[in-house]
Amino acid sequence: MRATPSPETDAPDWAAIAGELIQARQTVLPKRLVAPGPDAAQQQAILAAATAAPDHRQLLPWRFIAVPAERRGALADAFAQALLERDPTAAPEQVAQAGDKAYRAPWLMLVVVDGLCGDARVDLHERILSTGCAVQNVLLMATALGFGSALTSGQALGSDSLRQLFDLREGQHALCFISIGTALSHGGSRVRPAVADFFRTLGEDPPGA
Repeated sequence: MRATPSPETDAPDWAAIAGELIQARQTVLPKRLVAPGPDAAQQQAILAAATAAPDHRQLLPWRFIAVPAERRGALADAFAQALLERDPTAAPEQVAQAGDKAYRAPWLMLVVVDGLCGDARVDLHERILSTGCAVQNVLLMATALGFGSALTSGQALGSDSLRQLFDLREGQHALCFISIGTALSHGGSRVRPAVADFFRTLGEDPPGA
């Protein structure tokens, strides 16, 4: 994406560029994300984008933990065990399907928020908000570099097996996985909500009232 100068100032039209990039981002299912994924330099650029997220009192409450190819089997085992923790009667094919999710997308990261690090006056909700901003920056930079991406969550995130695999301490919460790779195909673009669907001015009736 190239910065097009504004005819009035010869400066890049950053508003137009930002708007185009934001609207270009869409979720690509992890099973549709294939190699090649980002190379080392591109990974660093994607992760560096996270550092621009707002971070009250500079706690750095979020972490990104990559799952390399040689550890996908361990993650598959954790997913399978998480299912059995919830449902000991799960069928073998269901257990296998749970484990298969660990092998999707060439670059896979777990997003963790720390609710206890640093200043206790910054509550968990604010830390999660900061983490969400960091995640969005990561997704946007991945989009700018031409990659597809997705966020995935689920009940396995709170399982003992996953917490043990990632060595999560007290107060650390697994929020989601980020999958990044080359989009094999794109789904249909979803209709974005209208601003009026979520915005109002104080004193006005809420939407749908």
